[in-house]
Amino acid sequence: MTAFAWLLIAVPAAAGLAGLLVRRRAPAVALAYAGPLAALACAVACAFANPRAAYTLADFGSIRVEAALDLSPGACAVAVATAAVSFLVQLYSSAYLRDDPRYAPFAAQVNLFCAAMLLVVAADDLVFLLIGWEVMGACSYLLIAHYAKLPQAPGAAAKAFLVTRFGDVAFVLGVMVLGAAAGTFRISGLAEVPEGAAAASMLLILFGCIGKSAQFPLQIWLPPAMAGPTPVSALIHAATMVAAGAYVLTRLLPVWPAGLLLVVAVVAAVTMTGAGLCALAARDVKGVLAWSTVSQVGFMFAAVAVAAGDAALFHLVSHAAFKGLLFLTAGVVIALAGTDGSLRATRLRPRDSRLVFWAMTIGLAAMAGLPPLGGFYSKEAVLSAAYEAGTPAGVVVFWAGVGASILTAAYAARLWLLLFWRGAGARERPAVPFAESFSLWALTIATAAVGALYYSGPFDVPALHLDLMALLLLATLGGFAVVGDSWWRDRRSGEAVPDRDPARILGRARGAFAEGLFAERLAAKAAVATAAAASAAATALDVRLVDRTAVEGSARATVVAAEETTAVHRGGLVRYLRLSAAGTLVLAVVAIGVSLWR
Repeated sequence: MTAFAWLLIAVPAAAGLAGLLVRRRAPAVALAYAGPLAALACAVACAFANPRAAYTLADFGSIRVEAALDLSPGACAVAVATAAVSFLVQLYSSAYLRDDPRYAPFAAQVNLFCAAMLLVVAADDLVFLLIGWEVMGACSYLLIAHYAKLPQAPGAAAKAFLVTRFGDVAFVLGVMVLGAAAGTFRISGLAEVPEGAAAASMLLILFGCIGKSAQFPLQIWLPPAMAGPTPVSALIHAATMVAAGAYVLTRLLPVWPAGLLLVVAVVAAVTMTGAGLCALAARDVKGVLAWSTVSQVGFMFAAVAVAAGDAALFHLVSHAAFKGLLFLTAGVVIALAGTDGSLRATRLRPRDSRLVFWAMTIGLAAMAGLPPLGGFYSKEAVLSAAYEAGTPAGVVVFWAGVGASILTAAYAARLWLLLFWRGAGARERPAVPFAESFSLWALTIATAAVGALYYSGPFDVPALHLDLMALLLLATLGGFAVVGDSWWRDRRSGEAVPDRDPARILGRARGAFAEGLFAERLAAKAAVATAAAASAAATALDVRLVDRTAVEGSARATVVAAEETTAVHRGGLVRYLRLSAAGTLVLAVVAIGVSLWR
């Protein structure tokens, strides 16, 4: 089984590297399918044995860096979800990008992205994990910028790369501090860490995970990343990069000082509610789903805040199913409607494509938390863990989770109504290709079935609480009711169909939430101001210290010394004799003093 553990990462990595050398479509498609499919088989095999393996890469005496793997039951579940979603994304992409001349490098980059995430999932050494962490960042840049001729794509890719790198600086520093304090980089050996070092390192690592998972205040890179192809959005949002930060935090829970978990709770609470409001006001299909990802990952951080690692992983797997389904379905919806994805223009009738209608309906219902779909059980597990925690962090994330559940139901209902219940002009709809249909069917089944993991899966989650189940259902129905009431009032008032948008319940704040509370503008201004301040400081340092002090000062000192020397040499014979006598006298006094001292 150890061989399967290594092949889990090696096969998609090899398929990705080989794909970079391929130019013809047929071998590129074969490699695209083979990498994640083989990884899926290896992940399933590892789930039966949970293998561990380690080889020393570098030995520095007191500290060793190892290529170490540890596939626990939770890690195997995440690996299965990652490989499965990656395979379905590759299958979907073969049809979605059938006319794209750059399909071969795209497919290779997806395989490398999959391998990097699987390395993060399986690694038991923090330095080894960093390899996958950084490869994910590089691949995300390439994939988001795939449509290089799209005006916003290169900028979105650069923003994603720079913002996540900003967090990664803190992440690397945290790893170094943690490894030095613990005497090992092995995750399974980090139980005993001095409290001060644990607090400093985990706050640094938390900041890196916030950047990778697009949590407050580093969420600004994720909505613009929708400029990439729809399969890329599904891959990044569902089971790879955005979930990586939450996953790493669950692995490091034994190291967290209990008092600092409140920091994670505040980040989760602000992100869940703020991103939910932004999703409710978003103006395009993928924008709603992007902000919903930020909010749903906030639920995973909420589980970490109450030390419920298995609940976080359960929601991660559930989220991988329904968010992969929603993004891939959104791509088909936009293609069938023939629009740019704007909610004002994109609309279909349910009979235009029954598969698309039911896939979107089931995906949104799971995200909103309707039973018996997986989203209901995973959210209930997070809220139950918060309820049972009995800590300030638990109180914060519990009530924020209830509020976020209301918002989730509201923006899910709004998206469903705007897509399917405004009517559409009569036009011929193209058939959905088989590869895309198969991916939608598979993810629809997974979304419906993942709730079974609550009863017989690898996750140790709290038992069902009937009162919490009732509260979660009431919150969900409350969100539906708010949006449904707004929709019905507009319909009865004879409001024009394109203007019938329940997001108007946000009032004047709607524009601010649609713009993400202007976080991008604020970040841009902050970056410009910081660059200007740094430039001014560098200029002042160069002009005042280097030019005036070092260069001009040394020149003036040289001139003065030369003038004094010249003056001495112009003193005449009598002056020279006086100076010689004085010097001789001084030397004699010094010599006599030294001899007496001895």
